Amino acid sequence: MSLFLCVDCGGSKTSTVITNAAGDIVGRAHGGPSNFAYIGLQAFLLAVGATVSDALKTCVSPPSVDPVTLPPTSPLFAAAWFGVSGVNSQGAIDAINPPLSALLGIPVGPNLMVTNDVNLVAAPLRLYDDVDCAVACIAGTGSYVTSFKEGEGMELKEMGRAGGWGWILGDEGGGFSVGREAIRQILLDADIASVEGPPPPPKEGKSTLVKYICDLYSAPDVYELLTVVHLPDPAPGAHVIDSKVPNYAQTIREKRLSQLAPLVFRSAFEDKDPVAMKVLRTSSSVLVDQICILLRPGALRGVSASNGVLCFGGSLVGIEVYRQLILEQLKERGHVFKHIAVVEDVAAIGAKGLALATAGRV
Repeated sequence: MSLFLCVDCGGSKTSTVITNAAGDIVGRAHGGPSNFAYIGLQAFLLAVGATVSDALKTCVSPPSVDPVTLPPTSPLFAAAWFGVSGVNSQGAIDAINPPLSALLGIPVGPNLMVTNDVNLVAAPLRLYDDVDCAVACIAGTGSYVTSFKEGEGMELKEMGRAGGWGWILGDEGGGFSVGREAIRQILLDADIASVEGPPPPPKEGKSTLVKYICDLYSAPDVYELLTVVHLPDPAPGAHVIDSKVPNYAQTIREKRLSQLAPLVFRSAFEDKDPVAMKVLRTSSSVLVDQICILLRPGALRGVSASNGVLCFGGSLVGIEVYRQLILEQLKERGHVFKHIAVVEDVAAIGAKGLALATAGRV
């Protein structure tokens, strides 16, 4: 059986798509987070193995009710492409390749491709014949921006990169960044009010963003949010059963902030809350800063927006109003892309492209 596999390994979920040699999708599954840098090799392999096994259930005849055992007893995959968040070096790729090879029964080599997940988002570069570069911008739980030009085979040639440092050092413009900026803005406003007195309330009343976040954490005062943010992570594998223990104490610190992003978007675009809008403008601005690092045509590996396609991937930039904030700020800085592509199903695009590019040589 000649199957082609693509797995999009993200900080929130794992998406797996399997196609036949014609590029038709024959299997699909979703699983839990598989950011390699965050969860480590063994948890990564468990997450990947579970979703690939589930996707294979629909690829066998007759379809299986139970997960398909890995590694397969006979070769199933002609080629596989893993786009893995948290893979930012050749050392990480070298650590992943052998166990993936053993798990899937694919020899280490050109038919087993491991890249950062941002490479999958740049796949639309091959859909246009009037551009010579792509900038892939991922903004979901985290963020990462990379520029590409055409390479050999399925590989795209990476030109430059910005961000992708993880939640402690970066992830500007992603869900964690939005949540962190929301807390920062709420606390900053409270600090200013402690000196100048509270500002006049908006016509609609108290900021809905403040209300949503304080209600979520049962915080009677905004400064109680400091306790929520800085409380240590729960012990690995620990399960709090005391109903008196707040929910946030059972949540790792990164998620305590990234889970605020939907509240910020709701407050900004449904309630027209000025505090929430300021948060999103700030968060999108720092993401634009990173995109602009790559847009330096005169630099050795710089690219030009006017000759390129901007490829968006991830839950936050999947929201049109947030994309527009980014595009407006890019235009203000003199950067207008020839094409804009929103990649909603990166695993499907990766699997189809892999099948079409490799079917003739494997």
